[in-house]
Amino acid sequence: MSLSCRYAAQCCARQLRATASTSASVRAVSAPALQRIARRHNSTEAAAVSPKISGIVDQISQLTLLETADLVASLKSRLNIPDLPVGGFAAGPAAAAPAAAAAEEVDEAPVVAEKSLFTLKLTAFDPAAKPKVIKEIKALLGLSLVDSKKFVESAPKVMKESVPKEDAEKIVATMKELGATVVLE
Repeated sequence: MSLSCRYAAQCCARQLRATASTSASVRAVSAPALQRIARRHNSTEAAAVSPKISGIVDQISQLTLLETADLVASLKSRLNIPDLPVGGFAAGPAAAAPAAAAAEEVDEAPVVAEKSLFTLKLTAFDPAAKPKVIKEIKALLGLSLVDSKKFVESAPKVMKESVPKEDAEKIVATMKELGATVVLE
């Protein structure tokens, strides 16, 4: 038992002994003691609640389950509260153990899987073809002309991520024709 629990148990035992020693334990309890006990049991009612808060609580308690779900969703969006998985932060370490076991299985039997999604990286370009490369980057990425120019001038830089193989090969071929070097990663 912790110290506070032990202390509470001793106090209760002492109080029981004191009330049992009196001849009429129930009748002998004074009025102030009864008021203290009543206050202790009604401690939630003893706290002063503003009328505004009590009105909100009354309105929420009258909502149906679907209305309550809508209320929660709208409060989360208004207050920018992210959705947490069930279990909150405690689920993180527990989920890591199966992932580690799965990683060990992959290491034991390496299977050569063909990559399906690629990252495209602009590494270099021909200075003479710079305007054409800027226009193509503008069309591919949907950037403004100024942003496209800054993007091309800051090469090497990642153009796109998670691009399917066929689309990636088309983009690489197009950029190579224009005079730019794009690498698949």
